[in-house]
Amino acid sequence: MLRRLLGFPWRPGTAPALSAAVRCLSSGAVNITLPLNFWAGQRRISQENRKENVYEPATGRVLCHLEQCGEEEVGQAVTAAKSAFGPWSKMSGMERARIMIEAAHLIENRREEIAEMEVVNNGKSITEARLDVDSARLCIEYYAGLARTLAGQHVQLPGGSFAYTRREPLGVCVGIGAWNYPFQIAAWKSAPALACGRAILSAPNQ
Repeated sequence: MLRRLLGFPWRPGTAPALSAAVRCLSSGAVNITLPLNFWAGQRRISQENRKENVYEPATGRVLCHLEQCGEEEVGQAVTAAKSAFGPWSKMSGMERARIMIEAAHLIENRREEIAEMEVVNNGKSITEARLDVDSARLCIEYYAGLARTLAGQHVQLPGGSFAYTRREPLGVCVGIGAWNYPFQIAAWKSAPALACGRAILSAPNQ
């Protein structure tokens, strides 16, 4: 019966695929206990003591608790982003592109894991979730390629003089996400900014 529901016959060597499919079909088994706020390489616990429930759409159960950040935590995140902006903005486009491509490879290697979490968190089908993860990866790859081409212009002036323009990162920016494509929109917001040498704070939809 399970094999009919999964849509493929049992064959030797299909155990990993069957296991993955069972994980995709199951719900109510994910428990998230780590803090969701993250900056400067660490997960952070808010001092505000204000929490909101995050519900799993398929079951209605509480999936985790979202800790709201106050003025102090937001300031810490901005300070961390400004600190990261310094060395990141001084990298060449080729250096930034290399790091972004590595990030895309990490997403590709963990595609199934990320897609399954999107199903639990968002309630969409596993097929759509996989497409979202692929779209996020492709977006990062695209802007990684664009980072290598960012350059100013040389303008010839009368009398043998010339002028030139230089593209410079402006600093820290903020990307605000949405509930329906959380992982995909995070990539859409961050990839262009990172390619241009900026640092970004990501504020996902609650």
